[in-house]
Amino acid sequence: MQQRRKSVFGSAPFAMKQAALGAGVAARKNGAPLSLAALVFALFVFATFLYNEDIKSITDFQFSAGAIRAKAHDLHLLQEAEAAAHAAVNTLAKRGEEVIVRVLEANATTVAASVGGAAAANAKANAAAVDVGQEKERDVTLPTVTGGAGADEARRRADEEAAEKAASAKAAAATAALRTVVSVPETCDLYRGSWVYDEVNAPVYKEAQCEFLTEQVTCMRNGRRDDSYQKWRWQPTDCDLPRFDARLLLERLRNKRLMFVGDSLNRNQWESMVCLVQSVIPSGKKTLAKFVNGGSSNVFTAHEYNATVEFYWAPFLVESNSDNPKVHSVPDRVIRWHAIASHARNWLAVDYLVFNTYIWWLNTLDMKVLKDGASFDQQGSPGSYVEVDRPVAYREVLKTWAKWVDRNIDPNRTTVFFMGMSPNHITPEAWGNQGGIKCAMETLPITNRSTSLDVGTDWRLYAGAQEVLPTLRRVPVHFVDITALSELRKDAHTSVHTLRQGKLLTPEQQADPKTYADCIHWCLPGLPDTWNQFLYARIASSPWPADEASSKQK
Repeated sequence: MQQRRKSVFGSAPFAMKQAALGAGVAARKNGAPLSLAALVFALFVFATFLYNEDIKSITDFQFSAGAIRAKAHDLHLLQEAEAAAHAAVNTLAKRGEEVIVRVLEANATTVAASVGGAAAANAKANAAAVDVGQEKERDVTLPTVTGGAGADEARRRADEEAAEKAASAKAAAATAALRTVVSVPETCDLYRGSWVYDEVNAPVYKEAQCEFLTEQVTCMRNGRRDDSYQKWRWQPTDCDLPRFDARLLLERLRNKRLMFVGDSLNRNQWESMVCLVQSVIPSGKKTLAKFVNGGSSNVFTAHEYNATVEFYWAPFLVESNSDNPKVHSVPDRVIRWHAIASHARNWLAVDYLVFNTYIWWLNTLDMKVLKDGASFDQQGSPGSYVEVDRPVAYREVLKTWAKWVDRNIDPNRTTVFFMGMSPNHITPEAWGNQGGIKCAMETLPITNRSTSLDVGTDWRLYAGAQEVLPTLRRVPVHFVDITALSELRKDAHTSVHTLRQGKLLTPEQQADPKTYADCIHWCLPGLPDTWNQFLYARIASSPWPADEASSKQK
């Protein structure tokens, strides 16, 4: 049982206390001062009391110099271990990682021990209680460092994650904005209207900004001085033609193929479409491959969209002796009007098909048609072909084409267009320019007509297309009626600012427009951009397929 420590006064003999008190009282009673002996004795008692308290403190904290020296080696090892632990913790914390350390806990138990001490007064001091720990292990997670390099790294990672999430959200919002449906009233006739001079909204792109244009169509680079032909915009009478949005069209073309099939006028339009879409694609993410697929195709690829804009050479759509895309300037043109398979196999698995055939029919009034069983190698042999009136042969070829489309095209995947006839301007008397030479030096469209216009378009072929296209049963074909509105653009041809047999016209040739002016093809930027706006209006105004719409909402 723990004993209650007694005061120094309690340990003194009772007689001594009585003597001291009695002496003091006696002195007081007698009114005499305290004796010297009594004063010394009182100081001695007081000093003994203070000494006893010091002994008790020393007993509680046994850190004498000898003990410190005895423990010095162990203390040094402990300090080294502690420093290593701190270094490891700091390293992990600087990486922004969670730190877990294992600590020892002491389970305090009270053990009584008697410690004897000899004081100056030879008094016995009672034992002091000390605690001896029962150790056990416990894992403790230290708080993450909130400052220094570790905090910087953590903040950097957090900023990167936040930026990535923000970029993803922004991209998703931008994509959603592009996946819209352009509004084009069904009752509006886009092809009835007039040309409006508009320096603000036309052209959609600049000639110098399209690296994919060929020299055949870069009229300004080839010496044309006026650029007003680029600034005329088609304005429908009862509505507006949607302004071309390259990003929206590319979103429609994502993972898809758009192919122009036909003659050099369709190639002219293909170049226009490439320039229209390429302007929003970063450098290095777009490529153009020419004369691929056996030489018959040119393929522009927008790599970020996995989309292609292609041109396939087939001037008559069916097989002919003009099918070589590089060498086809043959004066005696022959077709096999019921043979289309060799071309058509290249049109499968295409999402948007744009067909045309017209200009190559105008070389002669009658078309030579190869007889069954004859080959193009025998085309000059008597009896290997028959001559057929141009419009009759044209309708027969379109029937062959329509039959193939109806049998082989999936209307749920592929949208089919057929372009109207692109007109020539070789008779300036038709628009009142007496003494003019073809389309040379023309700088304005035809306006304010009081009489019907006849620039030489064979409207019989136009009528043949209008007759055949509605006969398709499974696959709807959209007729792009560009003929009448294009007849007004006598100013937009390449004229003498172009190539001849692959070479730019010389100054001497340019001075002879009667021989060298090209009044068939068109400058770019120019009229074919408007043709492509009609395609854009049809594509962008159609509903998104159900499977694509559902994937967009995810």
